[in-house]
Amino acid sequence: MAKKSSKPVKRRPRADAQRNRELILEAAKEAFTRYGAEASLDDIARQAGVGAGTLYRHFPTRDALIEGVYRNGVEQLAAAERRFTTTMSPIEALRAWMLLFVDHIAAKHIIAPALNSVAGGPTRLYEGSRGVIQGAIDALVRRAIKSGEVRKDLDPSDLLRALIGVAYVPVGPDWKQSARRLVDILIAGSRPVK
Repeated sequence: MAKKSSKPVKRRPRADAQRNRELILEAAKEAFTRYGAEASLDDIARQAGVGAGTLYRHFPTRDALIEGVYRNGVEQLAAAERRFTTTMSPIEALRAWMLLFVDHIAAKHIIAPALNSVAGGPTRLYEGSRGVIQGAIDALVRRAIKSGEVRKDLDPSDLLRALIGVAYVPVGPDWKQSARRLVDILIAGSRPVK
């Protein structure tokens, strides 16, 4: 007689449960942006069009929801790398991803006060996302090098450091436009020397 495995089978979430989770994360990002870490969870549920029980089933604590918002942004960066690779030329994919990363930095600026309220601070979250982000830009740069659209000596970490440096520039009304211009400058400087 075969022994049954005691490990539970991990099932994919139902489509409606996944949709509810995404709606909650989007509403939470907006609420934390507007009201900070103390935004009303009931208001977030209402804005997402779900009941409070649904919100708490997905995110049992405020910290879990704040972490979820941040991790969702990182997951979107990883998914974008895969999507851009299949739909764009190597240089276009690299540029589009870098622009998305600028948006990620902008969102991180906005929700930073909420992230700072998470138990243990945001460092743990940032550490966990570093590999995902580095992996995405590494793949994009390797592809662009292979195509000949960027210099062979381009180090993906250099591009990432330049973009992260944008995060330390004081946020003003034209911060995002300036950061987007920086992406174009970095792309131009990454082209092969002729």
